[in-house]
Amino acid sequence: MSDAELEALRSQIDDVNFKLLEMLNIRAALVDEIRKIKEARGIEKFDPKREAEMLNALVRANHGPLPHHVIKQIFRMIFRSSLYFMEQQAKDARLITRHGAERTVIDIDGTRIGNGAVQMMAGPCCIESHEQLDTIAKALSALGVKILRGGAFKPRTSPYAFQGLGVPGLKILRDITRAYGMLGITEVMDARQLDAVVEHADILQIGTRNMSNFDLLKAVGGAGKPVMLKRGFMSTLEEFELAAEYIMVEGNHQVILCERGIRTFEKATRNTLDISAVPILKRETHLPIVVDISHSTGRKDIALPIAAAAIAAGADAIMVEVHAHPELARSDADQQLTIPEFTSLLRGLNLKPAVP
Repeated sequence: MSDAELEALRSQIDDVNFKLLEMLNIRAALVDEIRKIKEARGIEKFDPKREAEMLNALVRANHGPLPHHVIKQIFRMIFRSSLYFMEQQAKDARLITRHGAERTVIDIDGTRIGNGAVQMMAGPCCIESHEQLDTIAKALSALGVKILRGGAFKPRTSPYAFQGLGVPGLKILRDITRAYGMLGITEVMDARQLDAVVEHADILQIGTRNMSNFDLLKAVGGAGKPVMLKRGFMSTLEEFELAAEYIMVEGNHQVILCERGIRTFEKATRNTLDISAVPILKRETHLPIVVDISHSTGRKDIALPIAAAAIAAGADAIMVEVHAHPELARSDADQQLTIPEFTSLLRGLNLKPAVP
């Protein structure tokens, strides 16, 4: 065979390759149309019965020279790539998905979360009295903290444990945050509490146990207030992101993601802080990321290195429990920092909380 004949055959193969490329892209466009229809109708993307029927039909139509098993291998890869393409297209279409350098900055009366500086969300686990919260808020405000945390409704493992002050606690939070020019963040546990929490708080918190409470997520999605969503303690990042999507599809794009540790077999800490979640969520979403260093570890003796690691990983804010007298706290006494300990934490991190 001459060189010219060889080059002619290669040229034909090149033509076939380009035709295959064109046909594969035509097929991909059709796959995407099918995806849209299936999503609208709630149909599963993968249909194993149809795949098996199509493979058998292709084998019956095959007259060689490729053997049947090679044809099956090739088309299985094409079918799998189509499924991957459908999943990727669906992921890219999500409201939470980051595109390029896009980042969401949440601005609440001049206090920004996600603008490159580090905010501190600090305060007691639960609001116990006006005097208690006033003492803590006064000290935190003097240190530059702009966001005061405090639970009025507390989900507790035991039904006999302190469940929070409820609406009176919300009123205390509102009065004190207004007095010190701070923002209040507190948990809403039930859609029936939503109106009261919206009236008194600046940021709504969805706790770990309610991350998959889809009716509640829809409700806060229509509440018109920023929402901090905590990762479920047994949830994957994919599930976490989709929970945030529930809020955003209702029209609320002011969503903050909070990594607060997941449950593993390790007992040295209360939960296991998934620090890798921070850069992954920063890469995949455009939303601000908070790390709760108190609930993730349940320990205050390692607060500084944990906070430093969170900031190094890219966290936009740190949530930490602070109490004037942790030994007297009605919940989570062991993990709450004293005010001097919190001051030392700020000094150790070599930062002041972000201010406008």
